Amino acid sequence: MPRFIQLHILTSYPAANLNRDDLGAPKSMRYGDTNRLRVSSQSLKRAWRVSDAFETALGEPHLGVRTKELGRKVYCALTQGAALDAVWDAPDATGDLPRLKEKTAVEIARAIAGVFGKIKKEADAKGDKEASGVKKREALLESLEIEQLAHVSHEERQAVAALTEACRAANKAPEAEALTLLRADAKAADIAMFGRMLAASARFNVEAAVQVAHAVTVHKAVAEDDFFTAVDDLNRDDAGAGHMGVSEFGAGLYYLYVCIDRALLAQNLEDDEALVQKALAALTTAACTVAPTGKQASYASRAYACFALAEKGDDTPRSLSLAFLKPVEAPENGGIGEEAIKELLLTKEKIDAVYGLSLAAESFDVFKGEGSLAALCEHVAKDA
Repeated sequence: MPRFIQLHILTSYPAANLNRDDLGAPKSMRYGDTNRLRVSSQSLKRAWRVSDAFETALGEPHLGVRTKELGRKVYCALTQGAALDAVWDAPDATGDLPRLKEKTAVEIARAIAGVFGKIKKEADAKGDKEASGVKKREALLESLEIEQLAHVSHEERQAVAALTEACRAANKAPEAEALTLLRADAKAADIAMFGRMLAASARFNVEAAVQVAHAVTVHKAVAEDDFFTAVDDLNRDDAGAGHMGVSEFGAGLYYLYVCIDRALLAQNLEDDEALVQKALAALTTAACTVAPTGKQASYASRAYACFALAEKGDDTPRSLSLAFLKPVEAPENGGIGEEAIKELLLTKEKIDAVYGLSLAAESFDVFKGEGSLAALCEHVAKDA
């Protein structure tokens, strides 16, 4: 079974602002001494994790949830008489279960959430005399949050729900020996792929089996300004604009590199081969069809990959970004997309020749209408 799987993907986005920096502009970088637009790996992985492609292929039992709000959920379940599952997506949900007093619910919530990370400073019991009841409740709920996001598997969420009900029945916080909520044998495919770190419980950390590079334009690209106005519908006599503003956007053909350690992925998923194959197909599908959702309402910048190459082998992985160190320029008789594919394949051929690499490969090319996403997913998923 080949250990490494590498994906090389080209996607063309029209006017877009998929991934913004702290000033609201599309993220960018210098590469090959020229300006390029960029989409961060963090935003890509987030978009893939919560995509329909993952949900359809893997389902809730094999997907985790990354959150700070575990303590909030436990507290709401205990004080609102609802099961944990009911308040997970609907915080105001109520039920017919026994309702615990605030002090007891806080103790239970802090004990359970504290298993997954350090809890924020406890709220002042006296509270701000000037604050409203709503503000006091929000301050209390915020004090039950974990300081860092924790990636919780389905099995761990079930364990939390069971302990929450046990504490409700006992009307007291759990004993230390009952707080065995973390699972090393959980089968959350997204955690297995992208990893997790629990500083307080290092033995339950998961090493990421998937490495994702930042997507970068293969050519020179800079952000541009979009000056816009909005008209007040109820002030039709005013010839001017009701609002004016400027937003930034960019367009380009992006190269994305993904490296998968199949052996580590299998190890993380308890050697469940069927689940490994589902996870690989879901990841490939998402990487080719799903983009971050930034400014989609403004730009509708949805796009599928126009070219994808999947390689499999045991040799040390390598990106093909070298193909774009010199910015790609459209030739007189062709497009920049075709030229980028040509440069990528030529660079692959030269690297393979120099290093003596022989990798099993599958690809599709939208410009030529050759290959298919289905064939690519099959190639990536199978264990040979």
